[in-house]
Amino acid sequence: MSELPQDFSAAPAGDFVLPFDIAKAGVRGRLVRLDAASARALEAHKLPEAAARVAGETVALAALLGSALKLDGRLTVQTKSDGPLDLITADYFGVEEDRPRGVRGFARVDAARAPAGAGFDALTGKGALAITIEPRRTGKTYQGIVELSPQGIASSAEVYFSQSEQLPTVIRLAAAPLYVAGDKEPHWRAGGLMLQMTPDAAKDAGRDRDDWDRLSLLLRTVEDLELVDTALTPETVLWRLFHEDEVRVQPAEPISFRCDCDSGRISTVLKSYAPTQRAGLADSDGIIRARCEFCGKTHEIGPEQLG
Repeated sequence: MSELPQDFSAAPAGDFVLPFDIAKAGVRGRLVRLDAASARALEAHKLPEAAARVAGETVALAALLGSALKLDGRLTVQTKSDGPLDLITADYFGVEEDRPRGVRGFARVDAARAPAGAGFDALTGKGALAITIEPRRTGKTYQGIVELSPQGIASSAEVYFSQSEQLPTVIRLAAAPLYVAGDKEPHWRAGGLMLQMTPDAAKDAGRDRDDWDRLSLLLRTVEDLELVDTALTPETVLWRLFHEDEVRVQPAEPISFRCDCDSGRISTVLKSYAPTQRAGLADSDGIIRARCEFCGKTHEIGPEQLG
């Protein structure tokens, strides 16, 4: 049996995070589905399909984690490794007065070293996953680092929660290309589902963990298509998985693509360079052009902006 709040309205087809909980089991969860947001996050730079899947999953993970914290600043999920896909960065930005919550992502891959059809382990090799939380107004910056799991980004994040937060957590992530007639480039969708024991339930030594074991096994049965298919409502996904439990679904939280790159910030950094160094960065017309790796925007910085 499922419960809906009185002010409930169905989640949109895409670009949302849907919180839910199963109170009697001491479990909470979130379902994220990205459509336009993930497509925009991955279109600034072309990646081989296998690498794009991992990048899309990382963006979905950032949305899950950042929204769960109700963060007013930024959460960054980043991997660094020795494989051909040696760097992935995904940012989640919390709601501000004039800006919605949003995500962006970037990945760097040496396509020549990435074998066709390579799995996560072959793409990333050995490395680390770092999760950095930067509150905008209050609190201190926090960073947790764990070794990359050869099983993927989701498994690596589960290790993070086990070691850093000591909260039993299960995560499923997926990303897939959507090909539209007349468009040569794919539109990437991404999705994720996270189930986590609440801190109170995790601290209760006398609590029976049978419910947690059963629910976590159920979550692992969710298929990639169920996470990214915008024709399938998230409420239907939750019903399929947990229809025997009292799932309480909260209102969906919209999420969009967001990049906070800024010409003024770039100018400030360039001012720290010696004039000779800046001259070497400028084009023949004297303009320094800096391309944002996240959104693809080119910022033009002229001499007058550098004083």
